[in-house]
Amino acid sequence: MLNIISGIFNIQDLRRKFIFTMGMLVLFRLGSYIPVAGVDPTKLAALFGSGNIMGFLDLFTGGALMKFSVFALGIVPYINASIIMQLLTVVVPQLEELSKEGDSGRKQIARYTRYLTIVLAAFQAFGMSFWLRGAMFEGYNFTLFIMGAVAALTAGSAIIMWFSELITENGIGNGASLLIFAGIVARIPSNIAQTVTLVRGGASIVGVGILVLSFLAMIVAIVIVQEGQRRIQVHYAKRIVGRKMYGGQSTYIPLRINQGGVIPIIFASSLLLFPATIGQFIPNPWVQKAVGLVSPSGSLYMVLFFCLIFFFTYFYTAITFNPVELAENIKKYGGFITGIRPGKPTAQYLEHVISRLTLVGALFLAMVAIVPSIVEHLTHITSFQGLGSTALLIVVGVAMDLVRQIETHLVTRQYEGLLA
Repeated sequence: MLNIISGIFNIQDLRRKFIFTMGMLVLFRLGSYIPVAGVDPTKLAALFGSGNIMGFLDLFTGGALMKFSVFALGIVPYINASIIMQLLTVVVPQLEELSKEGDSGRKQIARYTRYLTIVLAAFQAFGMSFWLRGAMFEGYNFTLFIMGAVAALTAGSAIIMWFSELITENGIGNGASLLIFAGIVARIPSNIAQTVTLVRGGASIVGVGILVLSFLAMIVAIVIVQEGQRRIQVHYAKRIVGRKMYGGQSTYIPLRINQGGVIPIIFASSLLLFPATIGQFIPNPWVQKAVGLVSPSGSLYMVLFFCLIFFFTYFYTAITFNPVELAENIKKYGGFITGIRPGKPTAQYLEHVISRLTLVGALFLAMVAIVPSIVEHLTHITSFQGLGSTALLIVVGVAMDLVRQIETHLVTRQYEGLLA
């Protein structure tokens, strides 16, 4: 860890990326304190105190939603747009062809994702503003409030999307994940303070202790699984090109148990939050009943969450790992896996291995996601007033990914120094 910290400040390029990332996160946090005009803070606090899904959604915005700031929508519209575009890329032939056109195709898909983000943000902003009409100041014009709030929230969502892409391109780590990470971490001190208040008010200290131990156990399990990998050894035959001999070496393919990292959790959470959030704005008894079932405290939430984690784990692995292409590259450079013929048999073997690893990874993510809820039910104590399994998985996963990327920069720098 000391090497990582010293490397950040000693290597100029890494230092520049780190400072840029921190600057974007600071701007993101400052934006969460700029309120939308026309909302009474007292009435707004009363709405969030009613125990609806908006309090859970507020966790992903770092408190911006509870303040109804210009960043109240957070990164959720951008994530939902990314999910929709990735699904469409699989089922729409035109988009699939576009994704195979290299950098230009990816840029075009990214442009479509931005447009879709603005549409989703505007739609969600209108619903949210309509829902908060009861929190307006007395005498404030309703039409003026709706127009101003939709414009401010949509613009704020576009700015957050821009921050995310800037961090991904010029900073360290994945921009969307880091923004969610920053929002969750910003809420931790207040969540701990609220839990301490609960204990002073008579809550069971033993129950809190059990909850803390379950969190520590999950952190250890997350680190072990995130770092776990299956190494498939690849041998390369000797080849003579001209007067030089190449190959004759062995290497390995590191297949991680959890190929998707924290992405399946983020996708599953965002997808579950979107319909439930929209349903909050429709004052229909049947709609409200359905919202209650899929809310974080509802009976169907954990079942759907479990299934969606499975789906997105396999889906993300399928779009990021291509066993056929990898097998062809191994064959092209004269490599082979012991006991497996090159070409199609190698691709089938890799697909079989990655399927089994993905099953283990998906089961792990899904189990860790529901364990805190079981502990909460047994101890009757909410996990640090909102810091649940979803938030914990995101925080630990993003932190590990950030450290891994910094280590990659350090190793690359060392190799450049040897070649110089």
